[in-house]
Amino acid sequence: MSIQVEFCGEWFDVSDEETFLIGREGDLEIDDNPYLHRRFLTITYHDDLWWLENVGSRLSATVADSDGNMQAWLAPGARLPLVFAHTSVLFTAGPTTYEIGIVGDSPHFEPSAPERTQVGETTIGPVTLTETQKLLIIALAEPVLRGRGSTASIPTSAQAAARLGWAITRFNRKLDNVCDKLSRFGVRGLRGGPRQLAVNRRARLVEHAVASRLVVPADLELLEENARAVAEAAES
Repeated sequence: MSIQVEFCGEWFDVSDEETFLIGREGDLEIDDNPYLHRRFLTITYHDDLWWLENVGSRLSATVADSDGNMQAWLAPGARLPLVFAHTSVLFTAGPTTYEIGIVGDSPHFEPSAPERTQVGETTIGPVTLTETQKLLIIALAEPVLRGRGSTASIPTSAQAAARLGWAITRFNRKLDNVCDKLSRFGVRGLRGGPRQLAVNRRARLVEHAVASRLVVPADLELLEENARAVAEAAES
């Protein structure tokens, strides 16, 4: 099984005899970003499997199959096998979110899509979102959705609230509700705490939403529809 890594349209072949390093330095030099580890992720081949390992000390990565049916949070020191034909890896360093694709020609596992239903509200697996909750996620994920496979800066809460035409207090309240809801369904990294910075929570929410296909580029039209409704209301 051969492996290739894609970042911003550039492809890299990975040798099964060497360690492929991703970070500020290495085989894939992501960016001269001081918030990014010099050595962050590695890809190696052993025990008849390809492995992705987080060799950093602070940053985590969101890893999912191409359909978003299966997802893992790769914390520092953790590793997982690359068993899908296409694996998406999203991570955030400082204000910037990155997306990497890992493609294999002989996958060990073919995921099956879970049933997804639409009953008034948005239902993705067991998680049900209201219209405003989904709009909030789309507003935060907009730069990532518009630039899939590249880099993007996640908006501040004030910027996302302005995009939606909401007061910042309303935005923060709904952000808390969304994070609490997803946390109850096992999504890690969304609960606040002494060391949980607001920007980290927003980044984790965007990584999860994009990787799991909770929001997709086609949903950007909902954001535009909301903007038109806000503009019409202001004129009336």
